[in-house]
Amino acid sequence: MTVVLRTRQASANRSTIGAPDAISIMTGVTQNILVVEDDRPTRELIARYLREHAFAVDTVTNGREMDRYLSQNRADLIVLDLMLPGEDGLSLCRRLRIESPTPVIILTAKGEDVDRILGLEMGADDYLAKPFNPRELLARINAVLRRRNSASSPGAAVTRLKFQGWTIDLRLRELRDPEGAQVPLTSAEFDLLQAFCERPGRILTRDSLLNITRGRPENGFGRSIDVLVSRLRRKLDRTEGTSVIRTVRIGGYIFTPVVEEA
Repeated sequence: MTVVLRTRQASANRSTIGAPDAISIMTGVTQNILVVEDDRPTRELIARYLREHAFAVDTVTNGREMDRYLSQNRADLIVLDLMLPGEDGLSLCRRLRIESPTPVIILTAKGEDVDRILGLEMGADDYLAKPFNPRELLARINAVLRRRNSASSPGAAVTRLKFQGWTIDLRLRELRDPEGAQVPLTSAEFDLLQAFCERPGRILTRDSLLNITRGRPENGFGRSIDVLVSRLRRKLDRTEGTSVIRTVRIGGYIFTPVVEEA
């Protein structure tokens, strides 16, 4: 499957090529990106562009190669194509979410909302439909990594919050239930829960949640927030018929528990 990626040739953009990436500057550590893509031109273009922006990049072409790579190497983020030979990207994403908290951005040539929703339900942190501008992929990678790195910053004023016996550790990016057991969360689920915990009792619209958690407008695709809310409810709600996240008519949500510093 050949995918044409749109690139810009304007001279005004040339000065950014090869410039150090903001995430690398902020953390002082080169971030390692794994690209899982079977189409060679697409794979090489992504790898070249990200390397020009100070990322370390490795590439594989299918799920078997991905598993072999991850058994021996660290990846700070995975760019995952959905249409792969053998085990498809959705299945790989589901496995990754069970085995690892590594952020995943999925790439898909399909423009249907259902494919994007499925990717988010499998635990993807973000998605990008082909064809795409590599600069947009770079921006989304930076946004996902920035959220993760800022949350683990030692300078954070508050590192732990609690509600109804639950504890959320903002530094370690962990959630523990009232019995003390750790509850697995994807990066996107954690970001959304943190947004709710930092704004309890307030009506938050889909657009505001998208801006808070992703740092960008979502071009009307607010259902991604609905998917994440549904996943959080399944993990947080202990009593049938009640939820810690209440839906409001104006198209938003309220986090109902009292939240305190732990």
